[in-house]
Amino acid sequence: MGTLLLTLGWSTITILIYLAAKSFHRLLPRWWTAPLAVTPAVLIALVLLAHEDYSDYIRGTHWLVLLLGPATVAFAVPIFEQRALIRRHWPALLLGMVAGSTAAMLSAWGLATLLGVGGELRLSLLPRSISTPFAMTVSGDIGGVPDLTAVFVVFTGVLGAALGEGMLRWLPLRSSLARGALFGMGAHGAGVAKASQVGREEGAVAGLVMVLVGVMNVLMAPVLALLLR
Repeated sequence: MGTLLLTLGWSTITILIYLAAKSFHRLLPRWWTAPLAVTPAVLIALVLLAHEDYSDYIRGTHWLVLLLGPATVAFAVPIFEQRALIRRHWPALLLGMVAGSTAAMLSAWGLATLLGVGGELRLSLLPRSISTPFAMTVSGDIGGVPDLTAVFVVFTGVLGAALGEGMLRWLPLRSSLARGALFGMGAHGAGVAKASQVGREEGAVAGLVMVLVGVMNVLMAPVLALLLR
């Protein structure tokens, strides 16, 4: 398949499947119908059925991955818009982000070590709890495989959104700040979507926490890389 045809073909298929998944999720808003979960699952099935290699697929859709760069810069907008909320609650937000990021990385490292997983695969797991643009950047900086990290991010997000809904019933989280931070820290993009269903303020807090955690992890990546060598 020619390069141009490959790019047009897989790019069109990816976008159409995402749009279809988004429409389906509006009709049936469940965690397992989230576009973040449905789109990759359908694409994996199509790639296998077409007997295509992953390298061919990613070569045809690489320009979509490049769009993550501008998307990362655009994350500055919600930070600016929520600056008043950051000023009011910055000690709690900072403590929560540091504790959440540390727990996420230590649990990923410990579980991987327990299962005998090492090398690039273990390093790719570490940034699984932050949003994809940031996670892929951190993964590349610490010696992981960014494409593999993106897959772990999807699994973490979908699972975190599903478990977070149940945790709200059991944990004594009375403020919108705590409920939003739970989803933003534990399930990044999928968590923001779920938090928005809980409440408008919860969704705003979840989006803010997701962005701030991503920025913090990117800034800490060089230090983390030195510690892991």
